[in-house]
Amino acid sequence: MATFQKLTRANVKALKPGHKISEQGITFERLGNGDGVYSINIMVDRQRIHRVIGRESDGTTRTQAEIFIETTRTAAREDRLALPKGRKVALSFADAGARYITKLRESGGRCIDRKERQLAIHLNPFFGSSPLNKVSSFDIARYRKHRIAAGAAEATINRELAVVSHLYGKANEWGWTMHRPKIERFKEDKGRIVYLTPEQCQRVIEEARHDLSPHIYPFTVIALSTSMRMSEILSMTREHVDVQRKRIFIPDAKAGARDQPITTELATFLAAHIEALPKGSEWLFPSIASKSGRLATIRKAHRRVVKAAGLDPDVVVRHTFRHTAITHLVQAGVDLPTVQKISGHKTLAMVGRYAHANGAHIDAAMDKLEGRIGLGIGEIAA
Repeated sequence: MATFQKLTRANVKALKPGHKISEQGITFERLGNGDGVYSINIMVDRQRIHRVIGRESDGTTRTQAEIFIETTRTAAREDRLALPKGRKVALSFADAGARYITKLRESGGRCIDRKERQLAIHLNPFFGSSPLNKVSSFDIARYRKHRIAAGAAEATINRELAVVSHLYGKANEWGWTMHRPKIERFKEDKGRIVYLTPEQCQRVIEEARHDLSPHIYPFTVIALSTSMRMSEILSMTREHVDVQRKRIFIPDAKAGARDQPITTELATFLAAHIEALPKGSEWLFPSIASKSGRLATIRKAHRRVVKAAGLDPDVVVRHTFRHTAITHLVQAGVDLPTVQKISGHKTLAMVGRYAHANGAHIDAAMDKLEGRIGLGIGEIAA
């Protein structure tokens, strides 16, 4: 047991009502009615434990508080012995997620706000209290079933599971755990990309212009004019926009920081939008209700506008605007490397998905080939 100099029997007995003595994590407080209370306040494996041990009138002594502390620390040591090599602390999934986000911010990770939002809204409520090294492939399957029952799209669930996979990858790298559950995702249809026709784009923009949300119209204009992702648009600041160069700087783009080219029309629009922002506002989509000071999502307004435009909001999601802009670039005959530069995709193969086999631009290309070669097969057949 520890040696005490202040929390001695004599000092405890002489303590006046309303006063307390604290030493080595143990506190004794003399109450106004003359009774005394022992409590402990210690850190064990980076977790603070604050507990009332008992009253003096019930026979509680300093020794019992000491025993409680020693028992708690022994249990923590035994728990660590059962963990894989490299682990010092038995982290819960929620605690690991919080540290994961912190370290990503410190190291310049990508899509941090989106990952933090997915953890807070969906992943932590389901996995949060589970030890990081106890989440199994069965738990992952249960999560998939749970989200499907809640009406989430398979692609959405896949994005959430990608965060789980990345968290475990980093947890392995940082020495938090050697455990990594098998994460099976839904197979997504890579061949079909939903996009809007020019006429549908105009309907959506018109409905956004008259919507009650002050943010959905500029969001829609920017998304359809650039192919930027929702998180990239909502995190824009004044200093990110260079109207003269017609560029938007995206520091946290998925494939790495990049300059987003914009049209002259959009540059003019953004100049007016920035001019109309509240004085002192850093963000292009400010929100006084948000802890970050800016809008984190625009889902409700988007669904409302899409529905008002006569489209299905379960099909035309926010990412559809990005698909639309990229698809029309490809169908306009812009070469794929240039499209990749505009869209910010990691690989050319990912851009190639937008060259829809049933697109009218494909037929037009074949007509051009026929016009160039002019084999006259029809005449021969005749």
